[in-house]
Amino acid sequence: MNDSVVEVIGLSHRYSEQWAISNISFEVKRNGIMGLLGSNGAGKSTTMNIICGALNPTVGQVFINGVDLRKHPEEAKRFLGFLPQKAPLFLDLTVDEYLNHCAVLRSVPSNSIKNAIEDAKARCGISHFSKRLIGNLSGGYQQRVGIAQAIVHSPKFVVLDEPTNGLDPNQIVEVRKLIKEIAEERAVLLSTHILSEVQATCDEIRMVEGGKMVFAGSMMEFDNYIEPDSFLVSMYSAPSMNELSAVSNNITSVEKVGIESFRIRYLGSNAVVNSFLQLSVLGDWGLYELKIEKSSLDEIFAKLSKQTENK
Repeated sequence: MNDSVVEVIGLSHRYSEQWAISNISFEVKRNGIMGLLGSNGAGKSTTMNIICGALNPTVGQVFINGVDLRKHPEEAKRFLGFLPQKAPLFLDLTVDEYLNHCAVLRSVPSNSIKNAIEDAKARCGISHFSKRLIGNLSGGYQQRVGIAQAIVHSPKFVVLDEPTNGLDPNQIVEVRKLIKEIAEERAVLLSTHILSEVQATCDEIRMVEGGKMVFAGSMMEFDNYIEPDSFLVSMYSAPSMNELSAVSNNITSVEKVGIESFRIRYLGSNAVVNSFLQLSVLGDWGLYELKIEKSSLDEIFAKLSKQTENK
């Protein structure tokens, strides 16, 4: 547990006779952002609720900072901050009143509450709204207050459920920046269905489908899960399409997509790309751009989702 703040071991949970999740295990590093992905009904919410201590698993264990969440829930939750999809705000309280209430609930020592509140407000950029009623704040600043309550007790692990839901584009950018700053000193688990958000913020990905873990790896590994099979080239003096097709036996098609540009599809490794580069120099084709086309995150998500359809 030296490098991990959370350890999830063999989680399985059954509602009535149906298993919502089965044998899910992973660790969360002590800082950075991990994305928790999954389509509706995949088991993502069940996993998150168990990790947050809102649900006891049928089988399995969760350790937060080395503390067994099931055996010692109060001690384990001291290290946990949580922002649910709908922030638990009291709209008729001021920002200071609300954060004071949250600090008391989180057992922050009375002589440390003022400093804890000031620190949380400063980190979330809401210090100038201290005396403002929460109900009079914009949606973006209300979300910042929600994040502030999740970190007011300086937890080592923060869970954020759809933190940018309902925000406008400018607010989304601001909240994503805030989440990255928070993750510099602690671990963040970000539950979201917005793939662009995962790409913009996450270091690691865990994806649950059909109640099972179907992917565990870095954002780069997720991005490259489907091996590329095409590339775009632009040349000033392109040869004929037949010559382009003859570069390698692994080239399956050549498609003209512009005056000087072509899409080349291939099978196998990227050795085809290297062969193309060498021949373009020898043939003086005037190559000025080559771009390997990666699969979109939507395509990767769809492929991972289909892994459990026939099981």
